[in-house]
Amino acid sequence: MRVLGLAKYGPRAASTRQRMLQYRPHLAARGIELELRPLLGDDYLERLARGEPQPRSAIARGYARRLTDLIDARRFDVAWVQYEAFPYLPGIAERLLTMTGVPIVYDIDDAIFHQYDRHGSPLVRQVLGRKLVPLMRRASACLCGNAYLQAYAEQYCPNSIIVPTVVDTADYRPADGVRSAPPVVGWIGSPSTWRYVEPLLPTLLPLFAQHGVRMRVVGAGPRARGIDGIDAIEWTEANEVADIQAMDIGIMPLPDEPWARGKCGYKLIQYMACGLPVVASPVGVNREIVTPGRNGFLATDAGEWVAALERLIGDAALRRAYGRDGIDTIEARYSLRSQQDRVADALEAAAAERRR
Repeated sequence: MRVLGLAKYGPRAASTRQRMLQYRPHLAARGIELELRPLLGDDYLERLARGEPQPRSAIARGYARRLTDLIDARRFDVAWVQYEAFPYLPGIAERLLTMTGVPIVYDIDDAIFHQYDRHGSPLVRQVLGRKLVPLMRRASACLCGNAYLQAYAEQYCPNSIIVPTVVDTADYRPADGVRSAPPVVGWIGSPSTWRYVEPLLPTLLPLFAQHGVRMRVVGAGPRARGIDGIDAIEWTEANEVADIQAMDIGIMPLPDEPWARGKCGYKLIQYMACGLPVVASPVGVNREIVTPGRNGFLATDAGEWVAALERLIGDAALRRAYGRDGIDTIEARYSLRSQQDRVADALEAAAAERRR
């Protein structure tokens, strides 16, 4: 059985690695071959992280390759589509994939439909507001990262199931040895999500300075560099787990807005798998991942953020206890082991529809 993986980005993107590529060994064990073909390669994301402009010619080549991918699609048993086939083009472009006759399994871990149906331009909303509908209606299954995304997808695809973004707990695990004081408060993400942290910095940085705490920031890009009290580190796949293991507390601020409600809590899952207690905004799936008083805290305003962090900063035993509960949470619901058969089953069921 051959699966064509149509991802938006290359392996550098967490969505590509965690929603597709990490399933490859298990799929292979079940006789399923996954061939990944991203629309935009890792060089695109590297330029994005550096704040550099994107050559239009490179983007055009990506779209041209995608057309070739659709021609090849008939040679595969299933097309596994992440986000959309042709970003920012009208829905007619998505129909090109549906016309191949290849069964589609659709995957979504961000509220990308809000890029269109909540766009500031009425023309964009009119032309692109429903552009994902053809894919979802044609899909044998929609794999949705959380309930917010499922609620949207199941309007068009009855077989819309929640498959959370997960980590391989063979790799994501607590650091060996005893951590030294003072604790390190950490955040990991991308330049686009660093903006969720910036409004809290006037509150957090004085608190950290008061307690002699450093803030370890991974992947935020140029805007996090040169800020007193912050150790800004470039993200690399090779060092990702070690960078989280060097933290003692993980944070995930989010605004309560539609786009953020579609987030899948991947940061929290990474932190907790590594045995970190967490503090997060009570937005979207964060409320399902974090159990206050067991594996972390939910904080709405500046006062709650300060109170939660002060408790964790000052109590190493509490951090350890919350960290142990977090590991159990990830193993049960957000580990690769807990979801890999569900993904393989969805792909096999789609292929079986074609045979029938």
